[in-house]
Amino acid sequence: MSRIRRRRLVVARISGMFPPVVIPTGGLGTRIRSLCPDLPKAMVPVNGEPFIAHQMRLLAREGVCDVVLCVGHLAKPLIDFVGNGEQFGLSIRYCEDGEQPLGTGGAIARASEMVASPFAVVYGDSYLDVPFAPIYQAFLTAGTSVLMTVYRNENRLIPSNLRVLANRVQEYNKEHPAPDMVHVDFGLSIFDRGVFAGLVGKRFDLSEVIVPLIAEKQLAAYEINQRFYEVGTPEGVHDLESHLEQQPK
Repeated sequence: MSRIRRRRLVVARISGMFPPVVIPTGGLGTRIRSLCPDLPKAMVPVNGEPFIAHQMRLLAREGVCDVVLCVGHLAKPLIDFVGNGEQFGLSIRYCEDGEQPLGTGGAIARASEMVASPFAVVYGDSYLDVPFAPIYQAFLTAGTSVLMTVYRNENRLIPSNLRVLANRVQEYNKEHPAPDMVHVDFGLSIFDRGVFAGLVGKRFDLSEVIVPLIAEKQLAAYEINQRFYEVGTPEGVHDLESHLEQQPK
């Protein structure tokens, strides 16, 4: 076992909790604008309250304590509602894009300076109703810089864009996915902070970091067998509301 992997396991056993979570929330939400033209996606109403309330309660349920929200466009109503996170049993801080949007990768890189390593990234429009602890354990033992959760989608929910083999991502192509790709990014990844070294302050998409890691065999895959939910579209909101209504109160 490598020294890095031993250190990860020791830290995890001492802390007894899931690592810090960074959530990019600064997207413009163009596909959901018909439901809430003046709100960020995280504030889309879901069963009578903002989506982010459901997302924060799920994170607290799964042992998350420390959250950093990357904010940009229309951030004020989000910050006013979430505050410091006390209402959800979380510690929540904010990392602002600044005058110019940094893109998903740039926003995460800036937030990486505010958290310990490793840290997780959860998309700001995703509701991932699965146990988080096995995902973290898989990262601790994978020996890679990044672990991505993946779902065998087979073009059902969105176009599939990943090729996965033997617990590794072999190929990732959002723009031109191959016909034989059957997986997609489930929406939760865990990163060593060093992945973003030298990138703070730059504007870039997260895929620009992910793709080179594949060639270096540093992108582990953890397959999830349950579907993900999202609020990026009106259809997605409807599906999530139906799912939540079926859960025990």
